[in-house]
Amino acid sequence: MLEHLVEITGHRDHELLDISVMSALMNMVGVEQACVLELFQSRGELLVRPRVRIAEGKVQAAQPESSAADNGEPIVAYPGLVSCIAQRRSRLEETRADGRHVLWIPMWQNDKVSTCLEIVHSQPFMPHMLQVMEGILSVYRNYQSLLEYSERDSLTGLLNRKTFDEKFSRLASARQSEPVDEHDRRQSGNIKTQWLAVVDIDHFKRVNDAFGHLYGDEVLILVANILRASFRAQDCIFRFGGEEFVVLLRSTTLEDARMVFERFRANVEKHAFPQVGCITISLGFAAITQETPVVILGHADQALYHAKDSGRNRVCHYDELVEQGLIGRSKQSESVEIFFD
Repeated sequence: MLEHLVEITGHRDHELLDISVMSALMNMVGVEQACVLELFQSRGELLVRPRVRIAEGKVQAAQPESSAADNGEPIVAYPGLVSCIAQRRSRLEETRADGRHVLWIPMWQNDKVSTCLEIVHSQPFMPHMLQVMEGILSVYRNYQSLLEYSERDSLTGLLNRKTFDEKFSRLASARQSEPVDEHDRRQSGNIKTQWLAVVDIDHFKRVNDAFGHLYGDEVLILVANILRASFRAQDCIFRFGGEEFVVLLRSTTLEDARMVFERFRANVEKHAFPQVGCITISLGFAAITQETPVVILGHADQALYHAKDSGRNRVCHYDELVEQGLIGRSKQSESVEIFFD
């Protein structure tokens, strides 16, 4: 038990934490089949997708990080889970038609569920099994909460700056395995790639000066909410500090990326901010290539500053600006330095 507790609490990564918990359930309780399920919203629908599972005596990641689609199933496909959450229960046991026993265990955090365990066993769950599982999962629940808290910006609830490098590395490694010439990638709007966008609220200092920091904080919270509503569940959104945000957009074409970013810009522009009124944002974005995060951030930042210098409330693409001769292309990563609040 102590060895498993040390392993569970030694990670700073959700997937590794899931794997450690699954290993503990398999080795200590003899669980034959189990899955960590993630619950997420997409286009107004609550979906479920697997993260890590026990299958054939092995613990493995159930879903590759490179998945680009909203590839979950509607939660209605899991009636036992629906019933468990609707009744606000800590667990629910049901028996399938094949005689196997299923235990649903939602991980409640502040009256919400974003993770659930599905545990399958050939025999009914005995009291001692439930007791050991409850101990393991209590540690899992508490540590998951601490890990989530450490990754989030305290004001907006978005991912914070210190989680960026890890998320960026995963997204960069998920680029299409086929070698694609970067010149061809920039020329073709049909090639799917990953994108990085830098977002800045226009004239935010005026908001703080005119209305005070409380209204300024409310603007930041509302913009964060619009960001969540404008992007997919698998896209990563960060608050980098002050009024600056960063978006990692998973595999999509240039045309679709521009459409998504423009839709977000328009959503902010038409939103009525209490007391403050109209707020706009400027956005610069660039393709995620083999270059370092600092260089790609620099590219998006150059596009952002061009958007601001050319009138604000607009979206600019780095490669297009370079091709039009409006900005120069950075030659070396050493020439780019970015400082954030």
